[in-house]
Amino acid sequence: MKMRRRVLVAALLMASIAAGCGQTSQPSQSGQTEQSEPTGQKPVSLVVTNGVVVTMDAGDRVIAGGAVAIDGADIVAVGTADEIGRQFRGAETIDAAGQVIAPGLINTHTHAPMVLYRGLADDLALMEWLQKYIFPAEAKTVSPEFVRAGTRLAALEMIRSGTTTFADMYYFEEEIAQETKAAGLRAVLGQTVIQFPVADAKTPQEALARAGAFIEAFKDDPLITPAVAPHAMYTLDGPTLMAARNLAQRYGVPTLIHLAETRDETRVAVERRAMSPVSYLEGLGFLGEGVLAAHGVWVSEADIAILRKRGVGVSHNPESNMKLASGTAPVPAYLAAGVAVGLGTDGAASNNDLDMFEAMRMASFLHKLQSGDPRVVGARTALGDRVAGARQARGRHRGRHDGREADADVRPHLAPGLHDSRRRREDDDRAWQSLDA
Repeated sequence: MKMRRRVLVAALLMASIAAGCGQTSQPSQSGQTEQSEPTGQKPVSLVVTNGVVVTMDAGDRVIAGGAVAIDGADIVAVGTADEIGRQFRGAETIDAAGQVIAPGLINTHTHAPMVLYRGLADDLALMEWLQKYIFPAEAKTVSPEFVRAGTRLAALEMIRSGTTTFADMYYFEEEIAQETKAAGLRAVLGQTVIQFPVADAKTPQEALARAGAFIEAFKDDPLITPAVAPHAMYTLDGPTLMAARNLAQRYGVPTLIHLAETRDETRVAVERRAMSPVSYLEGLGFLGEGVLAAHGVWVSEADIAILRKRGVGVSHNPESNMKLASGTAPVPAYLAAGVAVGLGTDGAASNNDLDMFEAMRMASFLHKLQSGDPRVVGARTALGDRVAGARQARGRHRGRHDGREADADVRPHLAPGLHDSRRRREDDDRAWQSLDA
């Protein structure tokens, strides 16, 4: 297991390629990679060749027999294997024959350390699940050590299923940042601000101070985008919500928040404030560019118009919403209105995994069923949505083309074992053993 982890880390540090899916060319006795060196070839760090390249660029190019040239952390060129072979010489070459080369997946909402709460409480509605199980468990167990161990396990699970970037909301985010960097992943990490005492802050003011220190520590990091994460409108008062938002705006970093996740959240907002959660945040002046709202299930047409007007992105978490019976986010309406929508898994405690391929599949199936229209949220839309919301989280849309960061996933065309629950349990057992090694 240690060797496998080193291979995964090395591959991600080099090119954010999910390991174990391609064959690397063998070195000669002299230690150099054996390959021809036609005149005029430019040396690069890595060439991934002979695969089906799904570019996700503006033209939606799919290149059969394609290749990608990567130098350091950047994509240099994308084209056919012959084109790339003539132009570039890789210090390392991965033969991706029979594989798909696609952009790395972006999970736009999760709580990485909560993999350690997987299966803690099932078959419950959100507020009962939170108040009777999750919040009490966190009060007893969350610590820097807990967060580090959970993030290491989450990183293994995300790498295995093709995720290269994730947006997180939790405590001790500086610990999550260090483990994320060690795994070679990218992340938008939101330091949580919440009204009641938690493991890393006894007051909202202390949480805001921690968020500021976290931003200062990681504001120039190449892999980590620090963020501020006010938990939700139902766990924070108005002044604290705005203090968190103002902090994020002062530093120019993202704001992550749960929004309109359940019918009860919306009902309570209407009863107490005579307005929806979206309208309440709009009235505070909270909404705007750089806000990424998780869930957005219980929204009206007027709410959607506000989110579109303010440039707010929405993270759609279909599996978590189904498990907690929270409802179905109106994704077709969001898309029709021009709201940027990304996909997320939520934490493993409410999913119960971090598999973005499964999230794409469930998102597509859920909205076909909900609408009665099999054309709604087709494969192209689901694959596109797994990056779209990242514009709010990271400020850029990342296709697989020249000049972009080299985050990619290489996997077989047909991989029935990827979602086999028995295999996942066995892999998780081995991952747990590695944490003690």
